[in-house]
Amino acid sequence: MRNLKLVLAYDGTEFSGWQVQPHAATIQGALASAVGRVTGEKVLPQGSGRTDAGVHALGQVASFITQSPIPPENLVVALNDILPSTIRVLRAAEAPAEFHARKSACAKTYRYRIYRGAICPPFLARYVWHYPYPLDEDQMREVAPLIVGEHDFTSFAAVDPERGHEADLSNLRQIFCSRWEREDDEFVYTVRGNGFLHHMVRNLVGTFLLVGKGTLKASDLARIMEARSRSAAGATVPAGGLCLVSVEYGSVAAGDSPADS
Repeated sequence: MRNLKLVLAYDGTEFSGWQVQPHAATIQGALASAVGRVTGEKVLPQGSGRTDAGVHALGQVASFITQSPIPPENLVVALNDILPSTIRVLRAAEAPAEFHARKSACAKTYRYRIYRGAICPPFLARYVWHYPYPLDEDQMREVAPLIVGEHDFTSFAAVDPERGHEADLSNLRQIFCSRWEREDDEFVYTVRGNGFLHHMVRNLVGTFLLVGKGTLKASDLARIMEARSRSAAGATVPAGGLCLVSVEYGSVAAGDSPADS
């Protein structure tokens, strides 16, 4: 028996998220089907997390147990021959028996891209949220680091149908980095933490947006977190601007650089 680790990139626009669902195209379902065709085995690869419908990935990690003797480098070629062109296996490697893509993960990095120009280029439209309206970007830059540290993020958690209501379980998460940066016509949010709740990043962005619009002040953020109520925070922004950049394994710290190894 071998435990294999895959690193994946995908365009999530046409998929109903990561997790396999009946009568819906999903990343996990497509990967399971491809692995089955290549190895002749029925397996369900486990991902580092369940990206939502429309969310993209540059460094999603999956793992599965197999008896197949196919070398990892050959498996990459075989899987990419079968998978839709919107899903690519970037690399594969044998992992220790105890490795699990989700349970072994120590940190993840997400990016959310807002396109600020008047006209969004059509080749970017799938990967950004077009928001050309006035925003105080300096205020958004200032408020972003306020969530760094360990906090209860219940106010930023949507109800997860797989877990039940988020408030019933621990919603403590540690955030190592939270920042906004200008990249030409894009205003980009990067957040790195030891884990994220359902819709948490998109709800954080929606709340920071209210600061940029002047509806909220930086001092309101502590109140929102203390409320532990989803209604206290901002609206959920669209999925298309969000991308899972990388997943980290092993010992991580606040100053470490993101990696997928």
